[in-house]
Amino acid sequence: MNSRRNFLFKLAFSAGTPALLCSRAFGQAPPPVKLEESDPVATALGYKEDTAKVDAQKYPMHKPEQKCSGCALYTGKPGEPSGPCSAFGNKIVTANGWCAAFALKPVAPATPPTPAPAQ
Repeated sequence: MNSRRNFLFKLAFSAGTPALLCSRAFGQAPPPVKLEESDPVATALGYKEDTAKVDAQKYPMHKPEQKCSGCALYTGKPGEPSGPCSAFGNKIVTANGWCAAFALKPVAPATPPTPAPAQ
């Protein structure tokens, strides 16, 4: 009887250990990677860390007020100097950067004021 209990304990322990190790190893997301201008995808999309440095001849559709922070693909927090961009696999881009995939963030429609209840 004692050997059965010992066997079951060892079986439960050995079955649970790999699951515990896998959850720790694969449960955490890798740290974010900063996008370099030399990255092949960044080069293809004309990414620049500073919107003022975009080549106007090569990208005539660029406007100086277009910045990554105002793009629909930028998922960084407002006011932060950088954040992830879905166009580059969530690599970190600068908020003041620009690329040819720029798409203006949609502006939330203004909600009309609610009428005051009748008295």
